[in-house]
Amino acid sequence: MADAMATKSVTSSENGSKKMKCEMAEGGTIRGTVVLRKKKTTDITSFASTVRDMGRGLVDRLTGHELAGKDVSLQFISAVNADPGNELRGKLGKPVHLEDPVNAGACLTSGELAFSLTHQLDQEMGVPGALLIRSNHHSEFFLKTVTLEDVPGHGQIHFVCNSWVYPAQHYTNGRIFFANKTYLPSQTPAPLSKYREEELENLRGDGTSERKEWERVYDYAYYNDLSEPQKGLNYVRPILGGSSDYPYPRRGRTGRPPTKEDPNVESRLPVLQSLSIYVPRDERFSHIKFSDLLAFAVKSVAHFLLPAAEGQFDSTPSEFDNFQEILKIYEGGIKLQKNQFIERIMEDIPSEMLRELLRTDSDGFLKFPTPQVIREDKSAWRTDEEFAREMLAGVDPVVICCLQEFPRGSKLNPENNSEMRVYIEKNLGGLTLDEAIEEKKLFILDHYDILMPFLRGINETSTKTYATRTLLCLKEDGTLKPLAIELILPHPDGDEFGEISKVYMPAKDGIEGSLWDLAKAYVSVNDSGYHQLISHWLKTHAVIEPFVIATNRQLSVLHPIHKLLHPHFRDTMSINGFARQILINAGGALEMTVFPAKFSLEMSSAAYKNWVFPEQALPADLIKRGMAVEDANSRHGLRLVIEDYPFAVDGLEIWFAIESWVRDYCSFYYKNDEIVQEDTELQYWWKELREEGHGDLKDRPWWPKMQSLDELIQTCTIIIWVASALHAAINFGQYPYGGYLPNRPAMSRRLLPEEGTPDYEELETNREKAFLKTVTPQLQTLLGISLVEILSKHSPDEVYLGQRDTPEWTSDEGPLQAFERFGKKLEEIEQRILDMNNDERWRNRVGPVRLPYTLLYPSSEVGLTGKGIPNSISI
Repeated sequence: MADAMATKSVTSSENGSKKMKCEMAEGGTIRGTVVLRKKKTTDITSFASTVRDMGRGLVDRLTGHELAGKDVSLQFISAVNADPGNELRGKLGKPVHLEDPVNAGACLTSGELAFSLTHQLDQEMGVPGALLIRSNHHSEFFLKTVTLEDVPGHGQIHFVCNSWVYPAQHYTNGRIFFANKTYLPSQTPAPLSKYREEELENLRGDGTSERKEWERVYDYAYYNDLSEPQKGLNYVRPILGGSSDYPYPRRGRTGRPPTKEDPNVESRLPVLQSLSIYVPRDERFSHIKFSDLLAFAVKSVAHFLLPAAEGQFDSTPSEFDNFQEILKIYEGGIKLQKNQFIERIMEDIPSEMLRELLRTDSDGFLKFPTPQVIREDKSAWRTDEEFAREMLAGVDPVVICCLQEFPRGSKLNPENNSEMRVYIEKNLGGLTLDEAIEEKKLFILDHYDILMPFLRGINETSTKTYATRTLLCLKEDGTLKPLAIELILPHPDGDEFGEISKVYMPAKDGIEGSLWDLAKAYVSVNDSGYHQLISHWLKTHAVIEPFVIATNRQLSVLHPIHKLLHPHFRDTMSINGFARQILINAGGALEMTVFPAKFSLEMSSAAYKNWVFPEQALPADLIKRGMAVEDANSRHGLRLVIEDYPFAVDGLEIWFAIESWVRDYCSFYYKNDEIVQEDTELQYWWKELREEGHGDLKDRPWWPKMQSLDELIQTCTIIIWVASALHAAINFGQYPYGGYLPNRPAMSRRLLPEEGTPDYEELETNREKAFLKTVTPQLQTLLGISLVEILSKHSPDEVYLGQRDTPEWTSDEGPLQAFERFGKKLEEIEQRILDMNNDERWRNRVGPVRLPYTLLYPSSEVGLTGKGIPNSISI
């Protein structure tokens, strides 16, 4: 964090140095600076044209001198004097134009241009509180900031814009931007009130027509864009949202026309336009992140990995034969033989880009970075201790529960395998099962309830798997020991005949050892699917999108809660739109790489039925899962049942740091509960969020009423926690842990072999081959690795928790000081994490694979780091 905070300080200093320190000129003029960014090649919205233009080496020809002159005009709006002839809106100043570019050199980031401007001070107009900008230039540009210098009585006035401005013909009125003041609706200066209301109306739109690239309209829609009925029944999926059978959070509306085959299904973009899916223009990826995603888009859309890799392995073209063959992907690479498909691709993509996409060197070898889970030890991932540790410190540490009764309560079947009690009590060191439960020594990873309703259908696809329950006990050294794994299948003769259940216990050698390895693999397959579809996609990406939409529709940029939450929504709509187009759609990359296949999003919808907003708070989640109990004598008032639970230990530090920051911030603007109740924008925001954004759950009694300051603080803390730390904890470990597929297989293709068959004998004669014939096949492995590599990377323009993209995000000193305290607290947490990782007492923080737990370490460098908490769900 120290490095990141130092970077932030330097950035702040640089921003200060590039402000134009101009004196008030004669005749009452004010000088200032406009900073904007020209459009880059990778800002092009069409994927196909982007690839083509990059291949030809085209560069944007927009120069600073083209924008100077009368093409771009600004009119400042008074915050103090109204115009009776314009419905009492703030008086408009005379148009001012961009003057010659300023040579700011290193003070600007790459691609940015600075222009000077001169504003004639009009005593009748008074202090500016907003500005209108009109562009007659042929191309859009990104307006970053406008700064006025030496305004009498006010000094500098900052307009933090961060928005794309298109030519004037695309707008009914000029674009409006407000100064960085913060006002509750009732406190807004009267001359700005109409502008504030009208800007929100523009952002809400009218709910009709197909949205265009340049628009900034936020609206809701069901997930009715995942199917392609014209391709046949195999590409038809249920509409998610709007029904009790398939409830779901809402997504951003695009307004695309329905399909001819089904008027309830929205048509989809052509595959090569996947990155062009509509989201409000300012929500689109930056050109930097666009470039990163382009790599995976080519891989997944064109599928050139599949024909290129086929036949490149020795004895079986569609299988890995042993673990050493998998290690070649990271150590030496796999020779790619050119074919017509690859040669055709190379005609359209420049060689440097193709080399990055294929991860090849000049000799044509497919190669991936070595995942951290095998970096120090190539076989430690196979140990029972590591298998259990990753439930506490891996990529999905939010599922394990403390066992509080036996058999564990189930909504589907309250009975457990009758042999399970016997298996467990053999390994409790003299304790009875009831005593172990009383002493909170038993834990369970249970995927039965969520998976069982879908398992019969799933096993009719190429997937063959079980619903699993894993029982573990807490050892004296603080680590977990697996006791037994239960594998459950629907009865082949029908549900009325019950289930088939088998229990497996730890073993190392012989067929029993091979069966135990496979039982653990089925658990990992269950957990990988649950992680991607529920812990990750549903409980972060999908549930946050309605908050993004409602915030932009109902809370003005002048509103304090908009300023608080806005950084935590960056890129979320863009990555979710991309996901609907190419990842979670029928036949998309997720269906190809996780075991539920075509049932993936149905399973996610089923889980949403049990989603409870207040339980997304980390303390509430830990208490619900039995992993913590309230204890006034413990740190933060909570005592962890497993003291060495890295996700919970670090997560609670982050949670309470966020809560303290949010409390300080909100208390600055809301001195009492009445102000919360009387805040019209806030109340409309919360009403729309419940009734529209999460409309399928609108009648649930657990929604906060938003009638008190404490409710507001808790709500905002949950939103920020989910969008930042929770997402980081379950996203950025995907490649470090799952980039080596044997550690976290996402698919299984066969059930356990029957005794007396050749496959059963192979469990003893060729253990590795038997394992690999069961889990993810070779080609899906390569696609899966490509996917989690992209998802686990930090881009160069990432903004981390405790940072802002501009230091002038508010003019209020109190919140600025509170934010500085928040940043310092995060630095302290970073040091605490490092100290604990170096303390050998905490065995779960490093484990047999010697991979320190850093997924909740707030800052990070660029790339695959296994650490860092971005402000938002940006990948």
